[in-house]
Amino acid sequence: MGYAAYKSLYHEEQSGLGFGGTEEVFAGLGNYTKALADPAFLDSLGNMGVYCVLYVPVLIGVSLALALLLDSAMARARQFFQIALFLPHAIPAMIASIVWLYLYLPGMSPVVDALDGMGAHWDFFAADTAVVSVVNISAWQWIGYNVIIFYAGLQAVPRETLEAATVDGAGALRTALRIKVPMIRSTVVLVALFTCIGAVQLFDAPMVVSQRANGMGVDWSPTMYIYQAAFQRHDYGLAAASALLLAVVAGTASFVVTKLGNRGRAA
Repeated sequence: MGYAAYKSLYHEEQSGLGFGGTEEVFAGLGNYTKALADPAFLDSLGNMGVYCVLYVPVLIGVSLALALLLDSAMARARQFFQIALFLPHAIPAMIASIVWLYLYLPGMSPVVDALDGMGAHWDFFAADTAVVSVVNISAWQWIGYNVIIFYAGLQAVPRETLEAATVDGAGALRTALRIKVPMIRSTVVLVALFTCIGAVQLFDAPMVVSQRANGMGVDWSPTMYIYQAAFQRHDYGLAAASALLLAVVAGTASFVVTKLGNRGRAA
């Protein structure tokens, strides 16, 4: 981070008429103002915001629901389902994104063929649905990981408390929502914190999906913008400044999630 901060204060210029070498010139906060004034960078932040609004509730909600099902008295073959749910997380993100890309392709995907057969046509690469395709890839890979964390937290809930709730006439759903979930609040906050940080670092899924989605540019997410600035345009100062601005966004999101979680715990 220190080296990134140093690089963010400089930009490279060619000497002479462009025939000489390059030299680093002190730019001060110029790279930061350049990033904040660039519509592409601002759009990437907006795309990330839309992604987070869709992704974070889906991931936490589905993961928590599955963990509660695994912890219920009616659950069978718990170890099998834990392994089955965790397996997608063991697949590298880039490989998973490529596999899903083929599952999105018309004429090659059994998923698309099945939807067309039911009369429910869905274009996974349209401008307004590409973000849903990205959310699906990320959620598929991370739901099982979070299920394991939630399930571990649920195992720490005192069994005598659950037995007392059953004796008092509380059903399974009421016990889950009124007793189990409040007692693992700190685990939920931790998962929400990790989810927000991971969402800010989104790269693999949109990078792959953007190869076919016309509505997604090469700098759809902030990390893609940073990648393009550094390795395509060789503007390392702008890339470093953008990365530090993204770190500020991640830190702010982490602070907000932590404060809201602590407020809920105090309440």
